[in-house]
Amino acid sequence: MHMTHHPRKPAGPSETLRLTAVMLTCAILAACEDTRKETSAVLQPVPNVVTGDIQAGIEKHIGEQVRLGNGFFRLPFKEQELRLRLVRVHIEYLATLGPRHHFACVDMVNDDGEFYDVDFFLDGDPGAMTVTETTVHKLNGKPFYLWKQNPDKTWVRAPVDDASRQLLGVLSGRDVFEFRYQATLPVIQGPARAWLPLAQSDAFQKITVISVRAPGKRQTLKDAAYGNLVLYLELGPEDGGKTIDILYDVDRLEKGSYAGDPADAARYLQAEKLVPTDNAIAAIALKATAGKPSDLMRARALYDRVLDDMRYRKCGEGWGKGDAVYACTARSGNCTDFHAYFIALARAVGIPARFAIGAAVASERDEGGVDGYHCWAEFYAEGKWWPVDISEADKFSALSAYYFGHHPPNRIELSRGRDLVVNPGPASGPINFLAYPVIEIGGKPAKAQILFSFRRTAGRMQTAAAGAAAGAAAHHTSAP
Repeated sequence: MHMTHHPRKPAGPSETLRLTAVMLTCAILAACEDTRKETSAVLQPVPNVVTGDIQAGIEKHIGEQVRLGNGFFRLPFKEQELRLRLVRVHIEYLATLGPRHHFACVDMVNDDGEFYDVDFFLDGDPGAMTVTETTVHKLNGKPFYLWKQNPDKTWVRAPVDDASRQLLGVLSGRDVFEFRYQATLPVIQGPARAWLPLAQSDAFQKITVISVRAPGKRQTLKDAAYGNLVLYLELGPEDGGKTIDILYDVDRLEKGSYAGDPADAARYLQAEKLVPTDNAIAAIALKATAGKPSDLMRARALYDRVLDDMRYRKCGEGWGKGDAVYACTARSGNCTDFHAYFIALARAVGIPARFAIGAAVASERDEGGVDGYHCWAEFYAEGKWWPVDISEADKFSALSAYYFGHHPPNRIELSRGRDLVVNPGPASGPINFLAYPVIEIGGKPAKAQILFSFRRTAGRMQTAAAGAAAGAAAHHTSAP
């Protein structure tokens, strides 16, 4: 699923949206001055607003508009009227931007199946919020505008064309940040179990676990095939609604091609449950790579083929599982589907390819919510592993060359590989891939509410800039 990264967008309907400590101070001083002058104005306290209040406010607004729109949220856009339905509210981006000023971002699907990301600005108190601005931000993951923070902390909209790599989601060299993984458990009736990824250090990321808070009985497992660490929990009804909270310190380097062992690489030619050997996929791969004399050239042809074939859409049944056959047929999906398709194509012409999943953190701001998981792939050619990120390249064509052979440092890897086997394991069998918790209640699948966030301080940003040369050197480091 993954992603352009939103800043914490400041308040107001104007193009330049301001929220600074100076403004707040001035407001307080002005209030004090009014009191000293014994004016008749009665100062009203500003109610405390939590994210749940903003979520309720935007869902109420959308619900009212849907009723008025005969079942659709109707929104004029580019000489047409969108007929939208709510898919989800991005709780990670709900924000109070100033006294009685709030921001919300939602995913909506049009009646033609296209996905739109819509930004809302709201004014008011809990239970009485009014939408002051509604703007279409993205179509199928591709933004119509970006957000840029000026030196005075003012946020302004910026055009996508000719935008810097940083605004497009890419940092260079090195990045250092705290990453918080939170999962709120559902209601539990009877015995339950959960499996969560535990991030580990490798040649490109140094992971320090700051804290782990989790209910139930804990155990750390390890899958034999890929070496992933897995937090295993045995839970009961008393644990329902509790939050699992894991806090990491992450020091990550930009990733380029790096040396790999050919014998180890060969095992990544093997089929997986949702990345099978498939005649239709093989035919596409052979046609796309015809006449290409090297594996590197063949991989680039397949990368381009996926970009041509796929659209980033989270719509219908089957997307988001990393199902290569589904992706080949539907020609749409999220990051898991893009990379499953690429991996299947690569393996079909004898190029080893593998999968990893984690999260990407924002490049244009230093803290805030993270828009869920993100995944990527690597292929083996000329004695090296080459990173690719095709779903991000699809969103930003200007970065298509960069994402063939690079992963930026502003991300964390949580696990790698597919069909993970651990003991004890889920009743459903091997884990497809592991980013969000796998939860079973009474042997049946259940879901948790997920919230990822990060924090990068100014001092850490300076450290990251100083480490750019180290990041470049790491391109030639061998990973375990």
